[in-house]
Amino acid sequence: MKLNGLIYTLPKELKLLIGAFVIVLSIGFFTGLLFVKDTSSGNPNGIEEQYLGNEADEDTMVMKFKKSDKEMLSMVHNHILSMSIIFFLVGLLVSITDLKKKAKLFLMIEPFVSVVLTFGGIYLLWKGFVWMKYIVMISGTLMTLTFALSVLIIFIQLFKNKRLG
Repeated sequence: MKLNGLIYTLPKELKLLIGAFVIVLSIGFFTGLLFVKDTSSGNPNGIEEQYLGNEADEDTMVMKFKKSDKEMLSMVHNHILSMSIIFFLVGLLVSITDLKKKAKLFLMIEPFVSVVLTFGGIYLLWKGFVWMKYIVMISGTLMTLTFALSVLIIFIQLFKNKRLG
């Protein structure tokens, strides 16, 4: 068996490890999205309310207050660090797929841009740049789509027949 450095040529044990890792990582990633949907209603105004509060709305069902400095710095710090590790590892796996160079490069680099725009945008939203809620929504969606596409490509190529490569 000749290894050419592509994911589908890896030994079965390593492919199983990668598959298990990507499944568990995806469960964690998509569970986080359920939390985002639950806390922000999955829309720009919900994002704004999540971080700036809704104390002025007397008809609200759930009262939310503006996040504190510590809450915001902790959230931004934790998400940027953890997401950068997630996308670094997914990017490494994408790098050994049999994709065209430009597609690979996009899937490997775009999530880092989206992480900065999403969590930097949330911070700027909290600081009063309310229009950033739209940037947060767009970049968060693009980050999610990129993650899902990368995972799908990794899985397809994990099960690709070596003889077809």
